[in-house]
Amino acid sequence: MPWIQIRINATEKTADKVSNMLMGQGAQAVTYMDAEDNPVFEPLPGETLLWGHTVVVGLFDAETDPAPIIDFMRRIYDKNLVYKVEQLEDKDWVREWMDSFHPMQFGKRLWICPSWRDVPDPEAVNVMLDPGLAFGTGTHPTTAMCLEWLDGQQLEGKTVIDFGCGSGILALAALKLGAKEVIGIDIDPQALLASRDNAERNGVADRLSVYLPQDQPPGLEADVVVANILAGPLKELSALISSLVRPGGLLALSGILETQADGLNQVYGQWFEMTTPGLREEWARLSGVKRPL
Repeated sequence: MPWIQIRINATEKTADKVSNMLMGQGAQAVTYMDAEDNPVFEPLPGETLLWGHTVVVGLFDAETDPAPIIDFMRRIYDKNLVYKVEQLEDKDWVREWMDSFHPMQFGKRLWICPSWRDVPDPEAVNVMLDPGLAFGTGTHPTTAMCLEWLDGQQLEGKTVIDFGCGSGILALAALKLGAKEVIGIDIDPQALLASRDNAERNGVADRLSVYLPQDQPPGLEADVVVANILAGPLKELSALISSLVRPGGLLALSGILETQADGLNQVYGQWFEMTTPGLREEWARLSGVKRPL
């Protein structure tokens, strides 16, 4: 089905108002985009964070006449409205995305392969992945750096916690690389569902347990903890995440901008001997070993 989208410049304070107006004018969906390509950090539960200069994008049926919508927005919102109307071609957008997701190698042994494609190397450690609606395919530098870090560890017989498990990509990689057991934790029930489904697909469901934070077992500890979320939650939850690592255990953190790495290294340095951050593009991965009690 073809669509048109109307892009309207807004601010952090007016984005919700513009969104509500577009929905009132018949938008089938509304999304927010950054007008200046600045990152927005993952909010804590209950928070909504937007960019200072935000583009609000309303999606409409292609038969919609945009002129009355633009006139309405000028009268009610801003007489000097900055906007753009775009025609979207009629595509199978799911198929478009599936066609662009290819098998990828991380480190020496590990491959992440879409569940609908053949594996390039049957002898490699292959994780078959269908992300569903959860975050995590390996294409983002933060996930890639965590996968490469896991590939470089000796995980045989170890217990691993994937904090913020998303699609389960890091949990599955750890299991395929020899971990005895992995516990996935995420605030999104959809992430837990995706992780379970992918574990079934890879034949490792019997070694994966997933929990919402409020449901995780008390006193939980692991030999290895990976947390690929973002800097804000990593700082706010530093004491909790650190408590999940056994003395002498390993920690890897990502979802961190390079400019945030030193600050978070200092925070986690209270409990860990931190190593030099790994860097890719503007992103960083931190790692360390927990000091004995």
